[in-house]
Order: sequence, then structure tokens, then C-alpha cells
Amino acid sequence: MFAGFREHEVWRNPENHSHITKAHAEHGFVSGKVWAPTGQGNMDIQHYYEEKGQGEPLILLHGNGENCGYFKGQINVFAKRYHVYALDTRGHGRTPRGDRPFTIRQFADDLRDFMDDHRIKGAHLLGFSDGGNIALVFAVKYPDRVNRLILNGANLDAGGVKTFTQIPIEIGYRIAKLSAKWSDSAKRNAEMLGLMVNSPNVTTDDLAGIKAKTLVIAGTNDMIREEHTKLIAESIPGAELIFLEGDHFIAGKQPEEFNRAVLEFLQG
Repeated sequence: MFAGFREHEVWRNPENHSHITKAHAEHGFVSGKVWAPTGQGNMDIQHYYEEKGQGEPLILLHGNGENCGYFKGQINVFAKRYHVYALDTRGHGRTPRGDRPFTIRQFADDLRDFMDDHRIKGAHLLGFSDGGNIALVFAVKYPDRVNRLILNGANLDAGGVKTFTQIPIEIGYRIAKLSAKWSDSAKRNAEMLGLMVNSPNVTTDDLAGIKAKTLVIAGTNDMIREEHTKLIAESIPGAELIFLEGDHFIAGKQPEEFNRAVLEFLQG
């Protein structure tokens, strides 16, 4: 149902396959909201994404159950310096579920196919929560395709989440899984909660292979354990670590501080 849809009239730039709105094409300014096939026929889905700006590619990856709109406080700011792509992950927002596994590792492969289709050899990645886990898995699996890596509220496994947050997730997952045979909504809920129960299961040895310069950033009152966030930073060679005042959703609630920290890292 999404094939060929364009929210805005767009042109495809033959040099880099980016989508350029007619209103900005003459000025070389990229901006648009589109559904686009990825993987040149290799994929079973079409990603919805928003695109804006010029310069080095910067890909934004949202969290569990969200969509690219989470980054409304970041897209315009980052687009002043970078070519921003904000994706809706498989089965989130306006990107369909498809037939492939609903896992963090599949999402990382989806990102690879998106980059291949857009001829993005390498990009800066900024991932929040599950999006951070996608970026983490991607950086481990495809280290040469990540320029700089920003991990916001990511975790290596379910043990990295504070108990008072994780227990309701675990209970909800088990209940939804039991009901999934009779209810499509329960099946979808089980899949979504399963991402936070069964993924990403990355080890500290995996982190040692990340080549990209990395910023690990979290809130002082984050749902991710502080010692777990520190472990991630300590295990990635040369990684920087920043805690900003606030909870898990610092990008949405404190966008100015968050954006300043990210831009200082990217430009440093």
C-alpha cells in the first residue's frame, strides 16, 4: 500500500539517491518525508523516513514503540550541519512489519540495506534506547560503515535495565505471549515487549571491536542502570561518557542540552 507514495513532491538526486523536495532542489537543500523501497528488491518492507539537510550523513534511530517523530527537537538543529535521515524502524510508525524476524539484529540489517539503497557508504549513527541497541549491533557487525556513534540510553541486555522498570515489561511480555495465539494485537505487543526482554545480548568483547569514535550518553535518573551505562563506555575503545540531568528521555525533554552535547562530540 506504500509503494510509490510521496508525502511531498520529491526528486531523486542521481548522484547520491537522496530525495530532494521540488521547493528546495534549486538551492541544493534536502528536505522531505517519504516512503522508499530499501535494499533494491532485497527487502520485504519499505521504510518511512524523514530527510533534511546537507553534509555528512547522520542517521537517527528511535526507541521501542516510537517513530522518527521522537527526534522533532533534533532534526532541524542537526540538519543545519548534517544530512539527516530519521527512520521509522520495521514495524514502528509508518514502516510496515514485513515478514522477517522482529529482532534488533534484523533491524540492524535493515539499516544496512537502507544505507546500501541510498549509497551511504558510512554515516554517523545516533540511537535512542532500542535505537541505541540497533546502532550498537550495527557498529559491532559493520564497523567500517560507522563514522561516529552516539548511544543514548542503550543496554547490552535486559539486566542493564533497572528492576522496577524491567519487571512489568517481563510480566507484560509473558501475558502477551500467552494470548498471541488468539489475538493479533497481543502478538504485536509480545513482539514489541520481546525486544526489551530478549535483545540485544551484546557482550563486552563485542564492544571491543567497535572502531567508531563513540559517545555514550544517558540521564542521571535513567531507566538504564548507571553502572551498566558506564560498562558500555568503558568497553568501547576511547568512548566518551556523559550524564545529563534528567531521565531516559533527555533528548525529548532537554533537547538544547542534548543537542549541544551531540554536536560538540560530532564536531570535536
